[in-house]
Amino acid sequence: MKHTFSVLLQNKPGVLSRVTGLFSGRGFNIESLCVAETLDPKVSCLTVVSRGDEAIIEQINKQLNKLIDVIKVSEINSKEYVEREMVLIRVKAEASTRAEVLRVVDIFRGKVVDVSAKSYAIELTGSDSKIQAVIDILRPIGIKEIVRTGTIAMARANKNK
Repeated sequence: MKHTFSVLLQNKPGVLSRVTGLFSGRGFNIESLCVAETLDPKVSCLTVVSRGDEAIIEQINKQLNKLIDVIKVSEINSKEYVEREMVLIRVKAEASTRAEVLRVVDIFRGKVVDVSAKSYAIELTGSDSKIQAVIDILRPIGIKEIVRTGTIAMARANKNK
């Protein structure tokens, strides 16, 4: 089962390397990894997605909490949350397929961010399933290149407060 962790880290050299080393050293796979500064430039937020049974996920959580530069570990899947990913897709856009590509982009609320004589570069944000649906639809038209950011996630706010 897929699990998403949000990890607040000290923004120091080598911290990300220690986190990824923790995963590789124990044979845990990282499916997605995204990290950036928070409002405080001394702190970064790392979103990491991995798969495993409850024992593996518990082990990941414990090992992350043991790292010195880790401030807080939250398993996002344990609460209601929103997650997004961004993708850039370069797709063939010849005269016969341009209108179809633009329709798909419009339906999925994407944007064309680059145009050439034979291709469009599309920007799209959404859940993993939305991104996969667009890829599946555009694949027969001819995808030339894909670049994905990885998942970012945030727990939903408590609606009672």
